[in-house]
Amino acid sequence: MVNCDRDRMQFEGIVVADNKGKFTVQVNPTYNVLCTLAGKIRQNSVRILPGDRVKVEVSEYDTTQGRIVFRMKAV
Repeated sequence: MVNCDRDRMQFEGIVVADNKGKFTVQVNPTYNVLCTLAGKIRQNSVRILPGDRVKVEVSEYDTTQGRIVFRMKAV
């Protein structure tokens, strides 16, 4: 877990697959989150591809779904 803010938790993970705007992000070897893109990512036309490192925001009430809020720079 990276950061806790009110009722949202942030994790870093790797995009495993994408399917029509829904992305599967692997947070750790046993935990996957189904994510959509946050508004600023969509507005700035940031491309998210499988294999990218991303920051995911997840609600503490439903940890199976979230949204991608940041794409990490490739090394």
